[in-house]
Amino acid sequence: MNISVVICVYTERRWNDIHAAVASVRAQRHQPHEIICVVDHNPVLHARLKRSLPDVTVVANAQQRGLSGGKNTGVSVARGDVVAFLDDDAVAAPDWLAAFAKHYDDPDVAGVGGRTLALWPGSPSAAELRRRAGRGLLEGEHVEAGRRPGWFPAEFDWTVGCTYRGMRPGPIRNLMGGNASFRKEAFEVAGGFAGGIGRSHHKRPLGCEETEFCIRLRQRRPDWELVYEDAAVIWHRVPPERARFSYFRQRCYAEGLSKALVTRSVGTRDGLASERAHALRTLPRGAAAGLGAALRGDAAGLGRAGAIAVGLVWTAWGYAVGTAGALRPRRAREAGR
Repeated sequence: MNISVVICVYTERRWNDIHAAVASVRAQRHQPHEIICVVDHNPVLHARLKRSLPDVTVVANAQQRGLSGGKNTGVSVARGDVVAFLDDDAVAAPDWLAAFAKHYDDPDVAGVGGRTLALWPGSPSAAELRRRAGRGLLEGEHVEAGRRPGWFPAEFDWTVGCTYRGMRPGPIRNLMGGNASFRKEAFEVAGGFAGGIGRSHHKRPLGCEETEFCIRLRQRRPDWELVYEDAAVIWHRVPPERARFSYFRQRCYAEGLSKALVTRSVGTRDGLASERAHALRTLPRGAAAGLGAALRGDAAGLGRAGAIAVGLVWTAWGYAVGTAGALRPRRAREAGR
């Protein structure tokens, strides 16, 4: 199984993170067919990476600025049977690609996603992770997770790009974009990632480009499956500014806006199916657990319960605003001019 790995990059501030990510892919037991770095409209970074990573295919984003355009560019360049995506501020465990590859023996599996663990503030630096990955020292080693804020509920780890409480191995509606893989054929069936959805130069931390793609793919091929494999592990950095409550609220609101764009594209039933289940089952259990912990003397438990309530309300508010049309996909705005 030939797997092309695509890493989308955009800023020189993540220089060591980018190199750590590449080093972790080089150290895979299931060797990648190729590593592709897509640089998002940053000629200086593009030139520097071409010099420092001679064994990596470094290309410029040929589409509109943002993560969707970068991923689509990576797919267009990739020559593997499968295209895997890794965030530029993450490192992969040595068995990451092998855990993906074993599922593709089943022809009905169109995509496989993995488990993303948070590197909170206080975790090893990007330079240290680069050193460990290059020497194969991520193998069998506990990567120090740093200091998780006591108020931060695990049910909302998606706000920092990580696997959240409530996810179970097996078939899943959509994969998380920073730790995912798809058959190359999937892009021929569904097209690419939608412009106007996901991270871009927009000030808000929008997302969901992978959610919309996964739903659209399965609408066109209901016989195909997407699978969550918790043995496909990566560690994703959470910078200090994203471990703050202000960012938590902002990210929840932006997720609501993004979900409104998704439902506009693929319909409300499919676009909110997983969210309804999470809101009705997982979040109430999490809030109750936080309150129970507070009664047992863990003051942070009250903070977690409160954060769950705030996160749900802010996400719903963003969705309501987005549904009312305050934020429309760029292509729709341009078409309306």
